[in-house]
Amino acid sequence: MPDGKLAGKVAVVTGAGSGIGRAIAVLFGRECARVAALDVQHGLAESAADEIRRAGGSASAFHCDVSAQAEVLAAFRSVQDVLGPIDILVNNAGVSHVGTVETTTEADLDRIYAINVKGVYNCLHAAVPLMKGRGGAILNLASVLSTVGVPDRFAYAMSKGAVLTMTYSVACDYVRDGIRCNCISPGRVHTPFVDGYLAKNYPGREAEMFEKLSRTQPIGRMGTPEEIAKLAVFLCSDEAAFITGSNVPIDGGFATLKV
Repeated sequence: MPDGKLAGKVAVVTGAGSGIGRAIAVLFGRECARVAALDVQHGLAESAADEIRRAGGSASAFHCDVSAQAEVLAAFRSVQDVLGPIDILVNNAGVSHVGTVETTTEADLDRIYAINVKGVYNCLHAAVPLMKGRGGAILNLASVLSTVGVPDRFAYAMSKGAVLTMTYSVACDYVRDGIRCNCISPGRVHTPFVDGYLAKNYPGREAEMFEKLSRTQPIGRMGTPEEIAKLAVFLCSDEAAFITGSNVPIDGGFATLKV
């Protein structure tokens, strides 16, 4: 598909092994990007890259712990050596946490910060110098919790608020370098994390609680990773050339509709 929306682009997707990251990586491949699938679990990254290649796309897998700056810098150098100059970065890698400020331990907070905040910084720190002089598109995965309070998500909301403000900062600092930086703020999306959370906390009641969580979205259901991926393609494509410094909600109306 030489006329794909991302044809000729090299795209780095972190956390590409599963969930939203995998859906983004696979759709980027279908849209003719050369995809660098990064994940701390190399087997999952390789599986995603294999899926892209089986569909006729171009992809390579790279092991990367986004919380370790030296490893991130090495991974980005390897991407350039294998695939060429980087045009797109999707900061998707992240972990979740359930708890209030009282129940969140120091270790919990440090882990969330290391991956969700420092991990995004590490990848921005690696990618921006490579994009300066050429331009590029950066997309960060924030959350509806960046701007809306939800019970029992203290540390996770903290981290996604940081992702939102990092997005604004990078967009401001590098707009004259031709680097666009935006973020997506999903509501509840049906990923393996949701299934694992329900199995752990509501054994035997998974279906009931899944429906309850789905109904918290005004639209009446959770989103799908593929829906997030379609928005990611648009924001990283030349069709969105006039969009930077934006936080785009994709949450079934959660943040704004009171129904």
